[in-house]
Amino acid sequence: MQRLLEDAAQRASRYLESLTDRAVQPDPAAVQRLAELDIALPAEGVRGAEVLKLLDERVGPATMAMAGPRFFGFVIGGALPVTVAANWLATAWDQNTGLYRSTPGTSHLEQVALAWLKHLFGFPASTAGAFVTGGTMANFTALAAARRAVLRRVGWAVDADGLFGAPPITVLVGAEAHPTLLKSLGLLGLGRNRVVRVPVDAQGRMRADALPKINGPTILCLQAGNVNTGAFDPLEPLTAAAKDAGAWVHVDGAFGLWAAVAPSRAHLTAGIALADSWATDAHKWLNVPYDSGLAFVRDPDALRGAMAISAEYLPTDSPQRNPSDFTPELSRRARGVEVWAALLSLGTKGVTELIERNCRQARRFAEALSNAGHRVLNDVVLNQVLVSFGSAETTLRVIDAIQEDGTCWAGSTVWQGSTAMRISVCSAATTDADVERSAAAMIAAAKRTGAR
Repeated sequence: MQRLLEDAAQRASRYLESLTDRAVQPDPAAVQRLAELDIALPAEGVRGAEVLKLLDERVGPATMAMAGPRFFGFVIGGALPVTVAANWLATAWDQNTGLYRSTPGTSHLEQVALAWLKHLFGFPASTAGAFVTGGTMANFTALAAARRAVLRRVGWAVDADGLFGAPPITVLVGAEAHPTLLKSLGLLGLGRNRVVRVPVDAQGRMRADALPKINGPTILCLQAGNVNTGAFDPLEPLTAAAKDAGAWVHVDGAFGLWAAVAPSRAHLTAGIALADSWATDAHKWLNVPYDSGLAFVRDPDALRGAMAISAEYLPTDSPQRNPSDFTPELSRRARGVEVWAALLSLGTKGVTELIERNCRQARRFAEALSNAGHRVLNDVVLNQVLVSFGSAETTLRVIDAIQEDGTCWAGSTVWQGSTAMRISVCSAATTDADVERSAAAMIAAAKRTGAR
């Protein structure tokens, strides 16, 4: 056991150390060699050391360097070294963190981490929280509480009676709502297509003047951080209008919620603490390993009522918080350990500096590309940059050239009819030197493809 774990640690360390200099995209030859793994399951097992060797030598080179400093393709961070180590330790503990009595150590860490997070985000201390897999399940979990609460107000017990014959719920979303929010609504039986889409402005922000009149059970879904532009819905006026009409307000803040801890960006989140529920990801801007989403609900009873289960064999009679009372899963890993480790190692100042630095780096990308004659399509208010290199065809050629070059990796998107390259900056590993090196590579790629 010890030799195997030491071997894994050495291989993992070499991999992480290589990310500074290796090409960001997977090695094409290594990708071709993956087909060699398509074998029949052997009758005799393979030694653990050989299994690790195959993973390291065959699969490692075929991975995208997402944990490195120059991956800007999605809104995801790398993983802080302390969170990787904490992940390994928590995996060795192998705790099914659902009930306090059976897993007191990891359950207690969740309580501590949630208290820290609520303080950082400015939520009421009584707010309930849940550790889930990611943004999709964070939205699902919070919206399950919302569904239960708005139907209870009109005398319907959705947990017992389902949605058959239930009073209809109006769900209001922005026209630029993230697809995972719509997926969550579909999973909850509220429908992906029956939502009411509220018009947005040129940055993707919901227009407060276009909010329809609210009647009956209603859930208003707002966005803190558009996945393309980084823009925030005007949270304060929209939340006030919805609350006055008796609606539940949910905020999808997968990465934007973290702006609350950055003094230069906190104004974007004005009014956010007035909402009823919130969803975010720790594996985005807090830079912990996958999978680590977070759901928060102002009314603990609404969340507990939607999620809690009991059975004779489960030791649920604890005065302490049982994690499984607040999550869709009963069996799950101790993902709160990594969040606790990240927060403790960074402290409030460290979290703030991380968000501020990445926002500053995004602005630097925008300045460098704009100065080179390329069009930045969004107001860079957070960590997202959209760049056009001309026509859709030219822009896609430039993106292909950037990815093939390997210095950095950025992907494509279509923003309100315009094809663009999207740069997402949210890794703690990204230095200012990485930004300068990557921007230079982007500009050089544009020149090679004839972009103007």
